[in-house]
Amino acid sequence: MTTQSLPARTDARDRTPADKPAGRGGRRLLRQGAGRQHHAGPLAYVLLAIMAILSIFPLYWTMVAASTDNTRVSQTPPPFLPGPNLFSNLARAWDEAAMGKAMVNSLIVAGVIALSTVMFATLAGFAFAKLRFKGRNALLMLVIGTMMVPPQLGVVPLFMMMSELGWSQQLPAVIFPTLVSAVGVFFMRQYLSEALPDELVEAGRVDGAHSLRIFWSIVLPVARPAMAVLFMITFVHAWNDFFWPFVVLDMTNPTVPVALTQLSAGYVRDQSLIMAGALLGTLPLLLMFIVFGRQIVSGIMAGAVKG
Repeated sequence: MTTQSLPARTDARDRTPADKPAGRGGRRLLRQGAGRQHHAGPLAYVLLAIMAILSIFPLYWTMVAASTDNTRVSQTPPPFLPGPNLFSNLARAWDEAAMGKAMVNSLIVAGVIALSTVMFATLAGFAFAKLRFKGRNALLMLVIGTMMVPPQLGVVPLFMMMSELGWSQQLPAVIFPTLVSAVGVFFMRQYLSEALPDELVEAGRVDGAHSLRIFWSIVLPVARPAMAVLFMITFVHAWNDFFWPFVVLDMTNPTVPVALTQLSAGYVRDQSLIMAGALLGTLPLLLMFIVFGRQIVSGIMAGAVKG
């Protein structure tokens, strides 16, 4: 009599780890592996070091040129180490270009423009992103269309308008034409469309809050990371703006870029003096990035995690 072979029974103890179902511990390990931080290789660090050197070199060269005299800067090869005249050149540039008044004016202009742009752009961005009203898309296209118009085309009528208002050679002539920007409105609209859930706005409506209350209590906390980025970008742009302040202001009431033109006057330009003035104009921006850079980056990361 032949015996029929029975299929061998597989014991649970004989299963391989790949055959065993993942339990709570296995799922926890998988989640930890999925969220594990991956370390960059040597090539990534080399590329980052090269990019950092290329980014810092213009500032370093400005400091080197500002610390020497005009003859040494014009030599070939140029100097690559700082010289002994840095503080004397900075003092000369401060006196000859009236940098004290220019920095105060630039701080007022850039601060007011940045604050107004952030508030108005956030309001408009919230309206275009979450409110429903007639002609919304047409108005948004009109705002975006203004970004394609070169600002030089409006210089003459804008200058005539400032003269009629009596603001020529005064800071309001620089501030009021740039209280809000189309780029800021578009930037905030795109951010709030993704970061602000419609359910939060509807919950505010259900609780009886009007639009301004929703903006103050719900929109502003959500938009804070983007507002910080927009403030920094707008402040730096307003601080470095040269064309319109040069047209509407004079040397008696300049901003920093306008005041720096005083250093290049004359038949022979003192390059070391010009570089010293440029270094003075850059230092406030560097200090602001050092003080507030970490808060802005942390705010961006917090917004990305919450979104």
